[in-house]
Amino acid sequence: MENKISTLSVSPRIGVLLSLVAETPDLETALWKVLADYIDLKMEFLKQRIQKFESKWKMTFEEFSERCQNGKLGQDAYTYEVESDFWEWEQAETLLQHYRVIQAEWT
Repeated sequence: MENKISTLSVSPRIGVLLSLVAETPDLETALWKVLADYIDLKMEFLKQRIQKFESKWKMTFEEFSERCQNGKLGQDAYTYEVESDFWEWEQAETLLQHYRVIQAEWT
C-alpha cells in the first residue's frame, strides 16, 4: 500500500465535527486521529470478544479449531453452538489480524 495523500476535501460540517472530536483545527491530523482511535476501539472490542470465547472454551482459537477437526472437542463439532462459535471466533481473529496489519502500516 502506497502512502499517497491527495488534497483532503470535506464538507464544512464534517470538518467542524472532525476538529471538535480530534481537538485539532488541522483536518488531516484530525482525520488520522479519528481513524487511529477507531482502529484502537475495534481492536479492543475484538480482543474482548476473543477473550470471551477463550474463557468459554478454555483454549485458544487454534486449539479449538484443531480439536474440532480432530473430533477431540469433547462434544459434537457440528452442533449449532460449536459451529456458530467457530465462525464468530474465526471472524474476530481474522479481523483483529487485519486491523493489526493496518495499524502497523500506518503508525
